Amino acid sequence: MTHDLRVGIIATGWIAEKAAYTLQRQSGVTCHAVASRTFEKAEAFAQQWGIPKAYGSYSELITAPDIDLIYVGTPHSHHYDVAMEAIQHGKPCLVEKAFMANYEQSLAIVNAAREKKVFLAEAIWTRYQPIVQTIRDIISEGQLGDLRLLTASIGYSMGDKPRIMRADLCGGALLDLGVYGINFVRMFCDAKIEHIESQCMKSDTGMDLTNTISFNMAGGIMANIQSSACCVNDNQGTICGTEGYLIVDNINNPQTVKVYKRDRIFVEEIKVPQQITGYEYQFLACKDALEQGLTESPYMPLDETLYIMKMMDDLRFKWGVYYPMDKR
Repeated sequence: MTHDLRVGIIATGWIAEKAAYTLQRQSGVTCHAVASRTFEKAEAFAQQWGIPKAYGSYSELITAPDIDLIYVGTPHSHHYDVAMEAIQHGKPCLVEKAFMANYEQSLAIVNAAREKKVFLAEAIWTRYQPIVQTIRDIISEGQLGDLRLLTASIGYSMGDKPRIMRADLCGGALLDLGVYGINFVRMFCDAKIEHIESQCMKSDTGMDLTNTISFNMAGGIMANIQSSACCVNDNQGTICGTEGYLIVDNINNPQTVKVYKRDRIFVEEIKVPQQITGYEYQFLACKDALEQGLTESPYMPLDETLYIMKMMDDLRFKWGVYYPMDKR
């Protein structure tokens, strides 16, 4: 690819705004077009963010010949139809988290992309950030000793936002927030999960508002994950071993990592380099993958996306949290 990666944004909500802001400021990748369900909304968004083209339907953007990557920024309840249409037209896709409404949709999308040999990736932005490899190096070098415990907490007081409270929008804390905690553990510990215990508190509308999840993993490792859409949390993650531990200040977008050895003796603080927003790394990863002719990203393999989507289905069904897309 000799030119900038030309991205087309699907939808015009707040997450699309964050993507547009990022693309406006990074090199090698540009926002070339935006689509909304109405031309008026797309045009206003394009003018706000200096985007050359605006489309009044998703299909128009999907079929445009001058788009290299489609970024699906709709609510996850609406990812499936858009992503499937794009894949059927041979268009590479970066799909926001949570990847789909459920495992069944996820498997269908992945199978379609693999059959068509079209690039597909989940935009779980923390997976693509350079600090991930830094933390992995600390672990692999033995600075923490043998891993024994990981914790991840994330919480925002989100009131009664429809995307949290409504089943038709795939509400609840798990798909919106808990997915970060699960990914945090999975990024840094590949031990087999042998047993899962969990609990949740539900809203009057039947969506999980606060949940706790515990993994028992091979090798004597445990993980505890908490997520909530109804309270503020410190959003920290910890990785603890026999010789030391580290604290990640924000599992949603790490800025500092503090490393300690035995007896809580401070070793070092690692600061993340200045970001645009943190979203830039996922777009650059897609550009690199496409230039290499890859059909998925090594930072977030599709089998890992499927594994986590299946896990979240199992958790929701145990809690009695269902969406209209689920088969019962």
